[in-house]
Amino acid sequence: GARPFVTYYDDATGERIELSVATFDNWVSKTAGLLRDGLDVAPGDRVTLLLPAHWQSLVLAGACWAAEACAVLDGAGDSPLVVVGPATLDAAPRSSETLALSLRPLGGRFTEPLPAGMLDYAAEVPTHPDRFVAYGHVDPAEPALEAHGVVTTYGGLVGQARERAAQLDAGPGARLLVAT
Repeated sequence: GARPFVTYYDDATGERIELSVATFDNWVSKTAGLLRDGLDVAPGDRVTLLLPAHWQSLVLAGACWAAEACAVLDGAGDSPLVVVGPATLDAAPRSSETLALSLRPLGGRFTEPLPAGMLDYAAEVPTHPDRFVAYGHVDPAEPALEAHGVVTTYGGLVGQARERAAQLDAGPGARLLVAT
């Protein structure tokens, strides 16, 4: 649980954060609780993530999957919830619930007031439990990820991850650098 799991660097700001397995799990649990219990995201719902490459983007994707929702990486479409960052505040349709992440170091709150109707993730997530218990078991045939019009099921996502790990010869405990 204490081993490093995600290390995030931002060359533009100098930010560096390292999350252990336990810390990442805690962020995902709290966020999944916020999605399900605070924002009424139900299994099978689509959640659009209009976020850049960031450690909190990984947390949001993990929380979508814990709550059995489909993480949508481009375009809001018919998503009941859209998650935005500072650069995409104006991209959220007013017909959807909007959760805003400041993407500040250590997951801090926005320093300026948000537009009306938007929720500040950093103000909402701390009140949710450190452990998330799903209602049921994830159906491997259900959509897990939609990106560029391609939908990947939960089973397909796991299969692709295993295949890619084998290609990279990345066994248990391996670390992977993703530069984007």
